[in-house]
Amino acid sequence: MDIQSTPELSIERFRFQGRKQPGRSPCFSVYLMEQGRGAARVDYADHEFESPCLLCLSTYQKAKFECGGEVSGWLLRFHANFFCIETHHHAVGCNGVLFNEVYEVPIVRLDADSLDEFRRLMLTLEQELRLQDLAQAEVLMATLKILLIKATRMKIAQQGTEGVAATDRPEPLRQLRELLETHYHQLHSPGEYARRLGISPRTLSDLVRTHFHKTLAELIRDRVMKHARWQLLHTLKPVKQVALEVGYEDEFYFSRLFKRALGCSPQVYREQETLKRKGANLSM
Repeated sequence: MDIQSTPELSIERFRFQGRKQPGRSPCFSVYLMEQGRGAARVDYADHEFESPCLLCLSTYQKAKFECGGEVSGWLLRFHANFFCIETHHHAVGCNGVLFNEVYEVPIVRLDADSLDEFRRLMLTLEQELRLQDLAQAEVLMATLKILLIKATRMKIAQQGTEGVAATDRPEPLRQLRELLETHYHQLHSPGEYARRLGISPRTLSDLVRTHFHKTLAELIRDRVMKHARWQLLHTLKPVKQVALEVGYEDEFYFSRLFKRALGCSPQVYREQETLKRKGANLSM
């Protein structure tokens, strides 16, 4: 992956059918699905989608599409160098909703009106990138913010009304989320979470698979990697210290887990992102 040559903002129209597996990207990605339906495997979680919708991927996530017919739409990618969702979280609110969220489905359903609205925003970005006119960066930034804010509002509204919303999930899953947020840096065994919740591992596994679309082991791994990525990106802590923070005394075993999850080692991840961002990531 040549991160240094990756554009900080790009937009393209896509059309594919059958199986499609884009490479990992250091950018946040927003797919606007205009036509078609299929299934998307994001890391280890399987999600069915039907156009029109948005599919949002965080940095370095692995995605694979399986489509019976043709799927077409727009793909928007932006790097944190162009727009940092953590720095601008209070202004946009997409961090933990559209991106970097381990518990929710990364899909936003659209109706005909919202499809037209997002299509116009994509077209504006495409035209502005092509024109390279006065105050281009300001127009691109403003348009991207509008797109992310509207998508975030819709996602929050849908999480509050769908049957899989966090408030409507079975009580053991609410308790599991609280346990995981408290103990992910110590407990990595699915069986231990089941024991603490007082239910069988099989029952808990089925609940997690049904509502989170991944196994409990994968859910634990995703939460661990979320913490590790932030520490590697925004601090100068040695990899060994980061590994210890998330419960791994063996630095090399942790590095293998990290590479399996993100496609590169912890050290390469830090070095590439710090070079790309010219050290700005370490000043947060």
